[in-house]
Amino acid sequence: MTDEQDVWPAGAPEIGQRAELTREVSQVDIELFTAISGDRNPLHYDEELARATKFGGIVVQGGVTSAILNAVVAEKLPGSGTVFLHVDWSFKAPVRPGDKITGAVEVTKVRTDKPITELKTTVTRDDGTVVLEGNALCYTMPLPHPAE
Repeated sequence: MTDEQDVWPAGAPEIGQRAELTREVSQVDIELFTAISGDRNPLHYDEELARATKFGGIVVQGGVTSAILNAVVAEKLPGSGTVFLHVDWSFKAPVRPGDKITGAVEVTKVRTDKPITELKTTVTRDDGTVVLEGNALCYTMPLPHPAE
């Protein structure tokens, strides 16, 4: 039988535990994501074209919006060594350059036999609009500690 302390050396997250991070999205984020992904959709660059759509202006790529959740799970909860195994996200509203977004996670399930957590995930604009919501399954691998 696996000891929970072996699976979660720093202690398992608790159901209901929450964490969040906030950042401002910029045009540079769009450009950097394009360099990584090759996504040159005119909705991200052509103001006139984007204004004529239901979005009413430039929108950032969904990968930029969801990336804040990568930071929350790796930096805050469950923490260092955590990766996504599966995500189920719905994009509800656009994010534009200059918007501040907050990525938040809440622990909904914790396995004691493996370092796996299920999280409720949201990204919210500073005006209170939820722009992304869904769930994520995460695995937290133990990281080696450097010799002291």
